[in-house]
Amino acid sequence: MRPDYPLLGLLARKPSSGYDIGKWLAADGRFAGRSASMAPIYRALSDLSERGWISARTVPSTKGPDAKVYELTLEGRRALQEWAASEYEPAVRFAAPDFRVRLHFAGQFGLEYALRIVRTELAYRREQRATEDELAYETLSGEMIPELDPTWVRVIDTISRARGWESGSSLIAWLESLERSLLRWRDLEAGQVRPWSTPLE
Repeated sequence: MRPDYPLLGLLARKPSSGYDIGKWLAADGRFAGRSASMAPIYRALSDLSERGWISARTVPSTKGPDAKVYELTLEGRRALQEWAASEYEPAVRFAAPDFRVRLHFAGQFGLEYALRIVRTELAYRREQRATEDELAYETLSGEMIPELDPTWVRVIDTISRARGWESGSSLIAWLESLERSLLRWRDLEAGQVRPWSTPLE
């Protein structure tokens, strides 16, 4: 089982119970590329515990059953930092959650972590865009079933490709804007930006 580093990243913020994790997944988790399903989370907590990366303690409750609260061990903190510093490899599908997960949970270690992730993703997407025009468009071989209209199939293919192109262009533009914002934050920390200017403008 692959270690659930994002879960370690969440527990790095504060020790949490399964209930707390579930509430986060239902709210902010969806923006960070995480599913709201609890079954895999409990499996991941068990795996992280077996690795010695987290420990659990029981917290008494007067309003209901006692809560099991999970927190990082020293080994877990080291594992999380090693993952955050490791090389990030973008997914081929730009809609995959890999970038959001890495930025959210590795980027929280500091500006340089976040900037490196953003630049890696941006370089990959630019290269991907540059080669898209070189890909040969091939129709499916064989005969279509009689219920399909070949002309309409081409229209649907064109619509899907246009949607993907626009989504890719939007992602690249957002990454470029984010890179500029992070650089402004770095300049602000270095005292090279007026203190009253807003880094995310």
